Amino acid sequence: MATAVSQELGTAPIGKLLIKQAVPASIGILVMSLNILVDTIFVGQWIGPTAIAAINVVLPVSFFIAALGMAIGIGGSSIISRALGSNYPEKALEAFGNQITLTLLFTIIMVFFGLWFVDGIVPVFGGKGAILKPAKIYYTIILYGVPLLALSMMGNTVIRAEGKPKFAMYAMMIPSISNLFLDYIFIKIMGFGMAGAAWATTISYGLCFGFIVWFFLSQNSSLKLLKSHFSLRKPIVLEIGALGFVTLARQAVVSITYLLMNNILFNLGGETSVTAYAIVGRMLMFALFPIYGITQGFLPIAGFNFGARKYTRVKDVIYTAIKYAAGLAGLIFVLLMAFPEAITKLFTTNIDVLEKTPSAMRWVFAATPIIALQLIGSAYFQAVGKAKQALLLTLTRQGFFFIPLIFILPNYYGEIGVWLAFPISDVLATIVTAYFLNREIKKYLNPIT
Repeated sequence: MATAVSQELGTAPIGKLLIKQAVPASIGILVMSLNILVDTIFVGQWIGPTAIAAINVVLPVSFFIAALGMAIGIGGSSIISRALGSNYPEKALEAFGNQITLTLLFTIIMVFFGLWFVDGIVPVFGGKGAILKPAKIYYTIILYGVPLLALSMMGNTVIRAEGKPKFAMYAMMIPSISNLFLDYIFIKIMGFGMAGAAWATTISYGLCFGFIVWFFLSQNSSLKLLKSHFSLRKPIVLEIGALGFVTLARQAVVSITYLLMNNILFNLGGETSVTAYAIVGRMLMFALFPIYGITQGFLPIAGFNFGARKYTRVKDVIYTAIKYAAGLAGLIFVLLMAFPEAITKLFTTNIDVLEKTPSAMRWVFAATPIIALQLIGSAYFQAVGKAKQALLLTLTRQGFFFIPLIFILPNYYGEIGVWLAFPISDVLATIVTAYFLNREIKKYLNPIT
């Protein structure tokens, strides 16, 4: 089962291997992030700044449901990578089959309740005032496509676990590119407004899902499932759940953060502040794409070599990934500090938003140079199956530091206190991650192969 491609994860030079894994992941994330960025620009220019705020209200709900697929995908893919590394093919197949079953069950249930309680959910997440009506339109349509997005995100992590990063990249590019074309048709040409933006996104999810189904049914994948592999097995489900809960908890905290930020900023500065946060949030997704790409490329390498007990290689890929990611983070920091005004003008011509957003952007990205250690450190524990440590480090930044800070700092500094919470929580979380990662390396990743 461990093909020549997957075996390369345990033999190829670390630097070359990480680049091979990370570049397609980075390109895929870049295209996906560009899609979100350009989509927001289209919505802002063709519908209006309130529409940007409306999409920002819906994102935490739809992303949380879709994150169920990502959580199950990453949890199961960690099992698959380690199973392939230790030459245990049947466990890899069982994990994949159980991933599909779990993703379908959970996302369909979540979408049902999400649509049933739409009138209560949208206002809670900040859909108030002029934002409410466009947010409800967008929310309702988007949720129809979320199960397909969840299955796509799950399948994408499995493709990467097999050592096929290029196909994972294609899977991310297809919905991104198609969404932009559909945006132009539905919003600009046909004038469907928020409904057009929502249907463009939902249809693009379906195209992505179609590509992933083709991949696993073709000869490109070595994971050929039998009917029996879809039956849930308690040990597999528990392991997927323990590792996947890390990702789910991360997204749950992200969704809670959006909820709190939208409401706190609405109370402090109205729709303008919520729109500023929406723009900054898009830049958080877009600007850090190479660092997220390195993190995605790092996961299967670390997992495979840990499963194969090649601990020196695991340690090497940790250091190499941090070094590469830190260098890119420094470059991103310089660009964002230099051009926040020009970036903001891409999204809107609204004077109030143009005045408020650049300062917020500078504060939010102030600690960018150090986040590489934080991201790679927490990803390591997930890759090697250490769910408790991964969960702790995942919750550290936003759960333990950021959320308390956005309640405390505005009492002293007003709206600027909200933006200050970003770099302070990054610094504190990086210190905690560095401590646990250093202890792990000293205790377990000795030079014995």
